[in-house]
Amino acid sequence: MTFTLVRTAADLHARADAGRRAVVMTMGALHEGHATLVRAARDRVGPDGTVVVTVFVNPLQFGAGEDLDRYPRTLDADLRVAEAAGADAVFAPSVDEVYPGGEPQVRISAGPMGERLEGASRPGHFDGMLTVVAKLLHLTAPDLAFFGQKDAQQLALIRRMVRDLNFPVGIVGVPTVREDDGLALSSRNRYLSPAERRTALALSRALFAARDRLAAQEALRARATALPGAQSRAETRAEALSRLGEARAAADAHAVAQVAEGGGAEAVRAAAQAVLDDAAKAEPPLTLDYLALVDPADFTEVADDHDGEAILAVAARVGTTRLIDNLPLTFGATK
Repeated sequence: MTFTLVRTAADLHARADAGRRAVVMTMGALHEGHATLVRAARDRVGPDGTVVVTVFVNPLQFGAGEDLDRYPRTLDADLRVAEAAGADAVFAPSVDEVYPGGEPQVRISAGPMGERLEGASRPGHFDGMLTVVAKLLHLTAPDLAFFGQKDAQQLALIRRMVRDLNFPVGIVGVPTVREDDGLALSSRNRYLSPAERRTALALSRALFAARDRLAAQEALRARATALPGAQSRAETRAEALSRLGEARAAADAHAVAQVAEGGGAEAVRAAAQAVLDDAAKAEPPLTLDYLALVDPADFTEVADDHDGEAILAVAARVGTTRLIDNLPLTFGATK
């Protein structure tokens, strides 16, 4: 079938689609990050499947003073991006189509996870997000739904909702897409002036500094635990520092102790925080909202001796633009 713009759920359901259906949910202003999601969906369902892109600026997830009216509406350009990336249809409903009779009286609650990090900064945001995702899943009836890892807390909440409420859909996460300078692709990047953009690069630099610190710690631990004859991990670490002459690591006694115990979370946070502290002194400055190293299951802060998967998440303002970014990390990968 030819690429189409669909305005109502009835027209979408009337399409004679074959194979599996995948949906990519967006609020429009499509960029390469969205195109990557569409391509991933196309690859998964194959040439016989159907890929639907939703374009809907959801008023429920904008709080007081946020940028609902300012949010870019670029449907003509969105259609071109979606079609070029391999979509079969764009579903761009009106507010009345999604919320007939006005805002819904019954909504989905994001629960405790929805009150942390982004939820604390934007009260009610995740309730509104989950409510519209639930409605769009019903309206589009997909087999698979694709979401970006850049909105990691959103992705975790959607997965939890689908599991807890038995939605018959598979949720697929797609890695964050970045611009050449490292800035995570976002529709809000267009609001940044050249000077603000230079400051905003501190978000990704902070994440990469933390990743590099963790990699160094894991490499030292791997070399330490490979030494023969160690009686304990702490003794192995001391021997490794002595034998290998790791002067820099030896000088950082706190980090060394944490690596010896299998942790290192505090040192990883500190590496990111140092970059953000420098950016706070830039012109224009970065104003940090939060930096958190969390368990991806519930977005609670991990302990300093954490082993396993984690997400380092950051949110900050540069000028009037609020940006978020995150990076998945694995502690104890060398065990």
